[in-house]
Amino acid sequence: MDFLNEVMEPFRWLVSVIMVAFHDGLAALGMPAAEGWTWTLAIIGLVLVIRAALIPVFLAQVRAQRRMRLLQPDLKTLQEKYQGKTDQLSRQSMAQEQMALYKKHGTNPFSACLPMLIQVPFFFALFQVLSGISTRAAQGEGIGAMSHDQVVQFDQSSIFGASLTASVLHGGVGDHAAVTVLTILMILAMTAAQFLTQKLVMARTVPSGSDDSPFMRQQKMLLYILPVVFALGGVLFPIGVLIYWTVTNAWTLGQQFLVRDRPAPAGTSPGT
Repeated sequence: MDFLNEVMEPFRWLVSVIMVAFHDGLAALGMPAAEGWTWTLAIIGLVLVIRAALIPVFLAQVRAQRRMRLLQPDLKTLQEKYQGKTDQLSRQSMAQEQMALYKKHGTNPFSACLPMLIQVPFFFALFQVLSGISTRAAQGEGIGAMSHDQVVQFDQSSIFGASLTASVLHGGVGDHAAVTVLTILMILAMTAAQFLTQKLVMARTVPSGSDDSPFMRQQKMLLYILPVVFALGGVLFPIGVLIYWTVTNAWTLGQQFLVRDRPAPAGTSPGT
């Protein structure tokens, strides 16, 4: 655990630095420093900075998805070649030929998950920062780049009567009913955004007749499993973390809308 804590420390510091920078900037523009909406906009600013930095990764992801679409006929042919063969040698040969196809086209079936995986350390860093705020406030300490005064401000701030540090399972400042209602609304919003995003990805990257391909199965898994993850995680995470999660899912959906009408051209080469 000490090793994991040391690994996460730079991410916690960076998350707090970005939040404090946005918070202080908004306060300089006249927004109340202790207002919950000021801290909410600081969290949204954190999303914008991280997702803007990931735009090159997103563009690489789109190119990889287009290449994935091009190799679907070859994968289907490979499946048919080994259909009904369950011996160890056949399975190894099929796996090797699949890897050769992925290498040839410069992609892999997990390319769609790359931006999400890169965000994971920042997401958990934000969770650690926000979940530790109440303790640091009581101990008279700051956390990361947040001073003790800012920690106290955040700990006492709320939106719609729901504390930014509260969750459904762990109370905080504000009415528990408000926390529950706001949590449910954000879970529904982030789930809807993720579902629509995945539908757009599948429509753009999976050609007709590929329902049984490994890539299609992976995409269907993401389509139905991620909403369950959001629902379970939503009752555990503080309102501030749910704001981050909801806004980043909305950003992802917006990005997919921007590229939805740009399918891979029929003559695209593997290296494009």
